Amino acid sequence: MRRSEFDRAVRDEFGAQGAYLVSDLHLSAMADRTASAALDAGEPARDVWLALCAEMDVPLARRHGVGRMEPRRS
Repeated sequence: MRRSEFDRAVRDEFGAQGAYLVSDLHLSAMADRTASAALDAGEPARDVWLALCAEMDVPLARRHGVGRMEPRRS
């Protein structure tokens, strides 16, 4: 997942609240850093996205992106 894909996934899943979540919500799976701080520290965008989804209880079916039924193959 690229950073642009992360940004789009956040926007699609969380709407206007997404920017707040990325900058202010501390993620336990990311050593209690915010998503923004984790990305700046070099964490893969996909790992940060999955940590954000877990923290926000996003259903498994939507963790591959809104409207996607299955993960993209590498």
